[in-house]
Amino acid sequence: MYITPEGKEIFVVDGHTHFWDGSPENQRNIHGKQFVECFYAYHTALSPKEQLWPKEKFEKYSADDLYRDLFVDGPDDVAIVQSTYLKDFYKQGFNTLERNAEMAKRYPERFIVNGSFDPRDGEAALEYIHFMKETYDIKGVKMYTAEWHGDSRGWKLTDPNAYRCFELCEKLGIRNVHVHKGPTIIPLSKDAFNVGDVDDAATDFQNLNWIVEHCGLPRLDDFCWIAVQETNVYGGLAVALPFIHSRPRYFAEVIAELLFWLGPDKILFGSDYAIWTPRWLVEKFWAFELPEDIKRERGVDLTPEIKEKILGLNAARLYDIDIAAKKAALAKAPLSIAAE
Repeated sequence: MYITPEGKEIFVVDGHTHFWDGSPENQRNIHGKQFVECFYAYHTALSPKEQLWPKEKFEKYSADDLYRDLFVDGPDDVAIVQSTYLKDFYKQGFNTLERNAEMAKRYPERFIVNGSFDPRDGEAALEYIHFMKETYDIKGVKMYTAEWHGDSRGWKLTDPNAYRCFELCEKLGIRNVHVHKGPTIIPLSKDAFNVGDVDDAATDFQNLNWIVEHCGLPRLDDFCWIAVQETNVYGGLAVALPFIHSRPRYFAEVIAELLFWLGPDKILFGSDYAIWTPRWLVEKFWAFELPEDIKRERGVDLTPEIKEKILGLNAARLYDIDIAAKKAALAKAPLSIAAE
């Protein structure tokens, strides 16, 4: 839990975290090396110097590292772990549901583990969705539309096979669809992350929540024009938030646009761990004030009440987290590294 300088307790749900293995031993080919090195470039370019990790740790950190950084040294109460497979690049997958779930078993009160699927697998994708729900009772999935799959270098949310998968998700109660629609990562195609297909998918699946991770950057305008009319589209701040350190004016423009178009109830905090650790992000976000000219032009403000919604209340609503009950459960679970 984050305690503000004023002494207020803030319930934090970190909506975008990972437990990956990008080590050379797991890299299938040059593209696995390129992918994790691109992640590391984001880490080194946008992090404060005192927060930088050595490359070897960044490529493959431990479950203890993750737990310590999020909950012991970090401010998170609950973290949502997003699965990204990338099996064309990594022998065992980059960040699979099975790996994430095994880690989360040690700290069941702390983690929500989301699954993933690839609609290009056809019937096998539908079977896997059933498996994920029956085995792990997932409440959400992470979609990576630029992922390579044999000869295919991307897919759209509106593809017929994707719609069959979303129909099944809706039927099974898997309501939260996190979609990477943001910066590209080498060697993936930037255009395959285009935000445009969110529009049709959100219209056609009103009972699903579409959480657009990275809020469409670098296509912020396109995303905002979609999200303002689709009541079930949300913006995730992962990748956008670290600019609060390196380019605070740019971050002010981004968050003000999101507040203007989406409003304070549809924006979610995400650290994108382990690209960034959450403590410095939360601390800088709580201290951040919009410049007066931006406030006047947009007619918005980033008040403590709005920050509290973004840091945890909005995600808690989407994932049916009873905050009082969760706080009581966490109070009975001391912050310590669990045995394997």
